[in-house]
Amino acid sequence: MTQLKTLLLDELRNIEGVEDRPSPVAGGTALFYLGMEFAHFHNDNELDLRLTRSVIHAEGLSRPQASIHHPIRSLSSPWIEVRFKTTKDIAHVARRVKLALAKL
Repeated sequence: MTQLKTLLLDELRNIEGVEDRPSPVAGGTALFYLGMEFAHFHNDNELDLRLTRSVIHAEGLSRPQASIHHPIRSLSSPWIEVRFKTTKDIAHVARRVKLALAKL
C-alpha cells in the first residue's frame, strides 16, 4: 500500500461510521458507511466513489480518460473514478467522500 492510500484511509477512518475492509466484489479495499459500500479502490491511487450524478455535475468532475476498470461507464452513473497523485489531493478526495456520505 502506498503512502497516499494510507494517508487517505487514515483520514477517512476519522469519519464516524466509515470502515475499510476487503471488497466482496472488486477485490482490494472497499469503504463502507454504516455497513453499505460506497467506494472501493481500483489501485493505490484511484478510488471508485458513489458520488451521485448531480454531485458529479456540480463538482465539475469528468470521467478519467483511458479508464482501465470502467471504459464504457454510462455518463448517468452515480459512480466516478477519483484519482489522487499528491498529498494535496487527499483533502479533495476526503471532501468528496463526505459529499458522497451526505447523499446516502
